[in-house]
Amino acid sequence: MRKLAIEYISVFGLPPVEFVHLAADLGCAHISTGAVPMPYNPHGYPGWSLVGDRALRRRMIAAMHERDVSISIGEGFLVRPGVDVRDYAAPLDVMRELGVTRINTLSIDPGMNRSFDQFAMLTQMAAAVDVATTLEFGPRMAVADLGAALTAIRHVAQPHFRLVIDTMHLVRSGAGGADIAALDPDMIGYVQLCDAPLVSKFSEYMDEAKYERMVPGTGELPLLDILAALPRDLPIGLEVPQRSLAEAGVGPHERLGRCVEATRKLLAQLALRSAQ
Repeated sequence: MRKLAIEYISVFGLPPVEFVHLAADLGCAHISTGAVPMPYNPHGYPGWSLVGDRALRRRMIAAMHERDVSISIGEGFLVRPGVDVRDYAAPLDVMRELGVTRINTLSIDPGMNRSFDQFAMLTQMAAAVDVATTLEFGPRMAVADLGAALTAIRHVAQPHFRLVIDTMHLVRSGAGGADIAALDPDMIGYVQLCDAPLVSKFSEYMDEAKYERMVPGTGELPLLDILAALPRDLPIGLEVPQRSLAEAGVGPHERLGRCVEATRKLLAQLALRSAQ
């Protein structure tokens, strides 16, 4: 059975130890995490920092060992104007202490050449501590589509720099399963799964991306075609933030439980289709 991860963006600041237990309770093998919570916090969770709180790191490591959960990818390593990726040395060290083997980056810096050079520097920093780097692309990002992402991969030219395939970003930027099937599978380092309409109903794309995605199988994305084209050994990260449900009082266990169940049904359909 494909291993599932719950993505950090889906739990709206749930503290790390509780996040580990949530994933285990839902039968997921992994979580993703950042060094600090995302600012949106509808449930009023207490603030936390994995960089500044060594005791929290120890408790998180103990919980991961106890519940057999690991971190599939480390988040928060953005390329931004006025920020040098060398400033990420401390959070990178924390991720390594927590057993992270890959981190994710994306750019909101409009300078494409600077973005590419920063990707290369971050990849070198991570590789020095045996951590791979993945690149997320999509609308409203500096690297807006698959073609630009492949250009970045060629520019960095390091074996530990690969693509993240986020299903909503992929389709909304004009690509699909056939485009993924045409790639060398070794170029793909991670998968983030959600569903969405083919055409956004939001005036701001990133509002939808950060706060309101759909349970896999309930939207219009060609998820079976995309999943069929992806390497089978990668964990599938459930990136399904649902702000409207959270603000209605629906907790993370119920929200993400629906996503896990729906994804398992989707993977069963894929297995049946592959067997025919």
